[in-house]
Amino acid sequence: MKLLETTVSRRNVLAGLGASALGIITLTGCGGSGTASSSGGKDFVMTVWGGDPDKAAYQARLDLAKAKYPDYNITLQLIPNKDYAQKVQTMISGGTGPDIMQVAEDANAYSSKNQLLALDDLIGKSALDLSATFGPVAENWKYKDKTYAIPDRAGAMIMYYNTAEFEKKGIPAPTADWTWDDLLSAAKELTGDGVYGYGGTEWWPIWMSFAYQNGGQIIDPGSGRPTVNTPEVIEALQFCQDLVFKHKVAPSKVDYANMGAGVGGDAAFASGKVMMNSTGFWNIGSLAKQKTISWDVAPVWRGQEKAIAAFGSGLAVSRSSKNPDDAFKIIEFMTSAEGQKPIMDLGQDVPARQDLQSSQEFLKPAWLDATVDMQVFPDSAPSIFKPPFIPEWNEMQKAMTDALSDFWLGKSDAKASAADLQKRLESIVKA
Repeated sequence: MKLLETTVSRRNVLAGLGASALGIITLTGCGGSGTASSSGGKDFVMTVWGGDPDKAAYQARLDLAKAKYPDYNITLQLIPNKDYAQKVQTMISGGTGPDIMQVAEDANAYSSKNQLLALDDLIGKSALDLSATFGPVAENWKYKDKTYAIPDRAGAMIMYYNTAEFEKKGIPAPTADWTWDDLLSAAKELTGDGVYGYGGTEWWPIWMSFAYQNGGQIIDPGSGRPTVNTPEVIEALQFCQDLVFKHKVAPSKVDYANMGAGVGGDAAFASGKVMMNSTGFWNIGSLAKQKTISWDVAPVWRGQEKAIAAFGSGLAVSRSSKNPDDAFKIIEFMTSAEGQKPIMDLGQDVPARQDLQSSQEFLKPAWLDATVDMQVFPDSAPSIFKPPFIPEWNEMQKAMTDALSDFWLGKSDAKASAADLQKRLESIVKA
């Protein structure tokens, strides 16, 4: 089947693949709220973000749901990524919210405002075993010990590497047992003549992965209090900065700017200016088509422990739905093996179900015209850490950006920057 070409949206980091700027469809108004249809049956509205590729994948899945539940009339509503949160919250507040909604890292901004329904009772009545079916990402959509969404898309962050340069330098392929020292050693050997060994760590899923690998936490899961200003997190941050300014094996902001407008790790890797790059699933299809470099994928390194960020989203029932039991039935089907199959068949993303990640259809997809070690995704899944998806997530992201801006320019060290970030988080996080 034809690969769906998508590009990542940085708002949905740990939230899977976003839509390209082209072909985004905005549909306004028309909340469904599980009302009775004039033609009989029940009407439902499902909101997602994205563009035409996402629309095709979700619609294919909803068509399967319609075949299973012919009395359900399900309308798919796409909302541009940048407008999604505000639009959906306004719809819910006005009583015209969707029945089913895609959620990502800001899910608890909804659940903390009573805009989502807790699904635990409905899950208990179903045959769905969240942990057995989805692994660690089953915990991502919990708030105060209640589950507010079912995992739908979830791919671990992986490492892309230039196989030709690894072979030329005699460097063994990266493995899950690589340490920080192994990463640094390989990056040093691969750096030179305007080429960098590694893409960098400024993106929060990357530096947070280092922090969690080092035994650190951003938000203490027990108390809910910020824990950035700790030796574990400080050491991880300093290692990340040292890759750029001390060891000079990763590009700085200035170095990236000199490569061209808008160039980051993904584009630099594709052009052969970066030899290793940590990112998500979405580059596989584009790299396979470009055929500009020789490459493969591998697991991300480990620290004192294995911990890696994941990108994905879940499906939730909004409190606006007048038929929440039926809305949950739709979600239950869409997160079944049959319901998630189009995600992998169309190359949209990594399905959250562990059985599908280990299936031959995912490991050797028909749309992929390249030899790629897709086994890296199911192998990495057990090491996915639960991210700090607190209700104040958006404020937290701004605090991280502001507190670490000088740090990523090499103007402050990890100790000072972590102390600054700690104070900012303490002022916004309601433990």
